[in-house]
Amino acid sequence: MLRSFALVLTTAASLALPALASPASAASDTDLGRAAAARALVYRATARFHQHSEAVRAGYVPDKYCVANRQGQGAIGYPHFNHAYDNSVDPAKPAALYYEDDGHGGKRLAGVQWVVFDRDGNPATDDDRPTMFGTSFKGPQRGNFPGQPVHYALHLWLWKHNPLGAYETFNSAVRCLPGTTRPAPPA
Repeated sequence: MLRSFALVLTTAASLALPALASPASAASDTDLGRAAAARALVYRATARFHQHSEAVRAGYVPDKYCVANRQGQGAIGYPHFNHAYDNSVDPAKPAALYYEDDGHGGKRLAGVQWVVFDRDGNPATDDDRPTMFGTSFKGPQRGNFPGQPVHYALHLWLWKHNPLGAYETFNSAVRCLPGTTRPAPPA
């Protein structure tokens, strides 16, 4: 248990380092402390979801397909959405969990995502852009599936290092196994 807690603290501290090293960052120590505390909340709230069955029991519905980046490297893995948490800016209530294949027929938790719907539904305006951890959500962007409104999204790769950055959409270290991605729609 002590080792797990140390891992969480070490990982949380490493996620704060890019903000500390950024010359463009004018964040105060208080802001950085709040961001680190919020990330620690995410770790505590999602640690139980390493047991895939716990995520499903908590209302996260698995997509049967792995989502790869069609324009570049990496993937997000298998998204699991809990739409009760759409519009959440609570660090303990991400709208999505991302899993990757663990190499043994199971799933391993890799990251999380928050989704906030755009107030006016216009992708050309962004006066309602949310932030969390001192980081702005990406967007606004059109829905990724039928019925999803224009929205903002924030990804956090807290359980698997992302060489592209902790808040990038795709993780270059996540791979989709052959035959696990959604088939392309007929032309």
